[in-house]
Amino acid sequence: MKKSHGPAFRAARIELARCSACRGRAVTQGVFHELPCDQCSASGWVSAETGEALPHDVLVTQLSLRLQAAEQQIEQLKRPALMNGPAAQYKQNNRRGAGGTNYTGD
Repeated sequence: MKKSHGPAFRAARIELARCSACRGRAVTQGVFHELPCDQCSASGWVSAETGEALPHDVLVTQLSLRLQAAEQQIEQLKRPALMNGPAAQYKQNNRRGAGGTNYTGD
C-alpha cells in the first residue's frame, strides 16, 4: 500500500447492494408493526463486498454519489438528440420566412 498523508483527494466509490434482510425497505415486519432493520442500520443499503452496514457518514457520501450519477444520467436522457441533415432544417427555426418564421424552401 502506498504511503499518503491526509485524506484522499476523491471519495472512494463503494459498491452498494440492497439489504437482504429488509430487501432495501429499511424496515422489517414485526408482530404488530414495522421495526427498523438491524442488519443495515435502517438504511436499506449494505456494502456489496462484505454485506455489512456502512457507518452513517460513509453511507451519506455513497448515496450522494449515486444520486449525482443518476441525476446526470437523467439530464443526458432529457437533452434532445442533435439532428443532422435535412431533418434538422424542419425542426429548428431559421427565421428566414415571412415575419421571422421558419423557411424550409418547399
